[in-house]
Amino acid sequence: MSVEAQLREQICLLAKSMFDRGLTGGSTGNISARTPDGGLVVSPTGTSFGRLDPARLSRFSPEGRLIEGDPPTKEMPLHAAFYDTRATTGAVVHLHSCHSVALSMLPDADEDNFLPPLTPYGIMKLGKVKLLPYFLPGDPAMGDAVRGLAGRRSAVMLANHGPVVAGKDVEAACNAIEELEDTARLALLTRGLNPRVLSAQEVQRLVTTFDVDWDA
Repeated sequence: MSVEAQLREQICLLAKSMFDRGLTGGSTGNISARTPDGGLVVSPTGTSFGRLDPARLSRFSPEGRLIEGDPPTKEMPLHAAFYDTRATTGAVVHLHSCHSVALSMLPDADEDNFLPPLTPYGIMKLGKVKLLPYFLPGDPAMGDAVRGLAGRRSAVMLANHGPVVAGKDVEAACNAIEELEDTARLALLTRGLNPRVLSAQEVQRLVTTFDVDWDA
């Protein structure tokens, strides 16, 4: 099996795992990854994470032309913005995960640092998550908003919509976006209970030890 064929299988396997565990439902969410030649494979528009077909994934050339497969997700400008502004990006995942969306709707949500520092892995895998305003689904302005961050964030939260995370590969991106949803769930479960959060010193030690991009 070729490297690209393995990548296609991995995308579908991880997408189905997230779908089966309720992290995104129906035909929501999209996922993309770099191919060995510098192109992209992308989940098609209107498809379910639970039923992706490796052979029908949208395939883009290194120049950005659709060369085979079904029509891609309408969120391509969002994916392209991460690839174009973060050289380390090997994959991008976008979900409509319930707890993170719910947290984005609350009036006191922090736009610059969306997730409270509840666990070490939320810091290590995501750094600071930027909360972006609501956009019409498919609006190219979402990509413009990500480009405006100039590559400083690997994860953003689209208000009333869902998280988007870039990683060095598909597995890393999926692991990180699951951490984002888990942290959002913890934030909601402990809301109003005055939970112990990580101190500034504890956060800084994580940032230093694990080389987290935190000050952007």
